[in-house]
Amino acid sequence: MVVAGYILTSKVTTSIMLERILQLSVSCQLVLVPNMPIDQNELRKAMRRWASGVTVVTASHNNKKHGMTVSSFTSVSLIPPLVTISLMKDSRTLDMVTGSNTFALTILSSDQIEISNIFAGQIGDDEDRFDGVETFELATGAPLIAAGLAFFDCKVFDIFDFSSNSLIIGEVIKVKINPAGEPLVYFDQHYSKLQD
Repeated sequence: MVVAGYILTSKVTTSIMLERILQLSVSCQLVLVPNMPIDQNELRKAMRRWASGVTVVTASHNNKKHGMTVSSFTSVSLIPPLVTISLMKDSRTLDMVTGSNTFALTILSSDQIEISNIFAGQIGDDEDRFDGVETFELATGAPLIAAGLAFFDCKVFDIFDFSSNSLIIGEVIKVKINPAGEPLVYFDQHYSKLQD
């Protein structure tokens, strides 16, 4: 894989280069916008203008499982097969991901609004969000939500900590695709469906 002119040949090299790219990105932002704090509420409003799919990230550790709704998910590379998610540092899901060194991700279908709401906190952190939810496993033991559009089973490749969140890079070790269904879309704090 080539990133920023570098050929990445191993996990260590890839990890070092991804960290360097993140450092360059942060330093470039600081150079371009010095001493200009961004209002957090304005940033939130601006980010709400980004339409995205909806996923549920799950993990299993010490015979317990947990998960949360996440929209900050993207592919990083195909070789090696890497994806990234962002989880709040104080989340139970992050604790389980770091404890097990694995996680699973389900891309939700347009029929799974209730699932998204449950894992977004409609049911609290201390309660069983999986109660009545059909799941299955692929390789790591992390639960995946049945009837989603696509399923990713991952082991943690690297973690980058920031003030409130951790950016987790996962190596995809198994995928499954559901050929039927439409994606659940989230835009400006509302669910939507694709339209022709």
